[in-house]
Amino acid sequence: MSLEDQIKQTLDNFDNAQSENILEILKQIKTHFKSELILEYLQGKIQKILDTNDEAEKKKLCKALKPYFDWYLQGL
Repeated sequence: MSLEDQIKQTLDNFDNAQSENILEILKQIKTHFKSELILEYLQGKIQKILDTNDEAEKKKLCKALKPYFDWYLQGL
């Protein structure tokens, strides 16, 4: 499945998606950004989610990064 298909599938069912799957997609999206500042920012956000133990909190933090999915689909 392509990254685009993974993103669309996850967006269609975002509330039920596993945080690990969302993070995996974000890590793949991250490689497409050319700005070092954006890369560092996104990596920091991903790390914060990874450091969180509570699944509900992880989902809340993942939801805040949903625009990255849209940006990728729009062609960055």
